[in-house]
Parts: sequence; C-alpha cells; structure tokens
Amino acid sequence: MKINFNEIPVQNLKNFKGGEKELNARMYSDENNKIMSSYLVPGASIGMHQHVGNSEIIYFLKGTATIIFNGEKLTFKTGECHYCPEGSFHTMINESDENVEFFAVVPTHNS
Repeated sequence: MKINFNEIPVQNLKNFKGGEKELNARMYSDENNKIMSSYLVPGASIGMHQHVGNSEIIYFLKGTATIIFNGEKLTFKTGECHYCPEGSFHTMINESDENVEFFAVVPTHNS
C-alpha cells in the first residue's frame, strides 16, 4: 500500500487534546492505525493525554520539541524518536522559534 501525504489535505486541529494553538496534520487512518505527517508552529502544543488501547511512535523530521512523558521533561531533535507505550501520558510543546515537523504512528492494541 502507498500513502501519498501530498494528496491528503492538511487538517488544522485547534487546541488538540487541550493544547495551545493548533496541530497541522495530514492523516491516514483505518481500524488498525493512525498515521500522521504533522507540524506544530512556535508556541503550539498537543495537550497532555494518556494512551489507552493504543501507543504512539513519533519521529522528528525538523526542529526541536519538548515532550513531557510520564512527568519527565525531554527534548527531541531532528532524527530522534519518542515512544509512548499504552497506559503512558505525554504532551508535546514547541518552545522553539521554528516549526517542529514530525511523523507519527498510533497503532491500536487489540487485547
């Protein structure tokens, strides 16, 4: 299967999960996965949330992001990856002066 994110319209998700500003994302989803090519502008964030019934893998393509993962503040740069296992909490914040671009996969867990 081929997914061409250039053909998927950008969704501007305001205050995503209670965050600041908006998440800009091109998304593909089915019953098993959500796959996203996204970015956060400076000052934008994704609100703190828990992964229940799924997990999330985020690969950073450009910029520097702050992630608070289960209470620990971490910095991620281009080429690094964040993994949020099922049951864990995280938020992402763009505290920099440039966009943070990332690719994320949220697989559904079937218990």
